[in-house]
Amino acid sequence: MTTTTPLVDGRVIGLAHYASRAVLERVLAPHGVTFQQFVTLRLATVADGPMRTDDLVDGVVTTVKAGPADVRGTVEELVDAGLLAPEEPLRIRVTDAGRELYAKGSAETTAVATRLYAGIPEADRAAAGRVLSLVTERANAELAALDG
Repeated sequence: MTTTTPLVDGRVIGLAHYASRAVLERVLAPHGVTFQQFVTLRLATVADGPMRTDDLVDGVVTTVKAGPADVRGTVEELVDAGLLAPEEPLRIRVTDAGRELYAKGSAETTAVATRLYAGIPEADRAAAGRVLSLVTERANAELAALDG
C-alpha cells in the first residue's frame, strides 16, 4: 500500500489545528483555564501595562474569531477568577496570579509545541508558514467582505 502526502487544504489545516488545540486544552485544563481564556490572558500579559478592555476584546476576537459578547464573557470569567482586574473604568490589567498562571501555562505549551515540531526541517516549516500566512490573509479578507 502506498501513501501519498496530502496537499495542503482546509481539511488538512483543520485536522492539524484541532489536534494541536485539543492537546493544548488538555495541558491548560489542570490550570483551570480554557484555550480562549489563555489567549485572552496572553494578550493582557504581553501588553505594556493596563490596556483598554475594548482593545483586549478586539485582539481576542481577531485571534480566535469569536464573537465580542463571547470574549467579553471570557474577560469577566478571568476577572472573577482574579487573573485580570479592572484598572480604570475602561481599562484592565493582568494580576500577579494571572501573570504566574500565564508563565506556567506558556512553559508547558511551549514544551508541547517543541515536541510537535521536532524533526521538521526549517525549510518545510518556512514553506508551511508562507502558505498558512497567505491562507489566513485571504480568509480574513473573505470574512471582511462577508461582514461587509
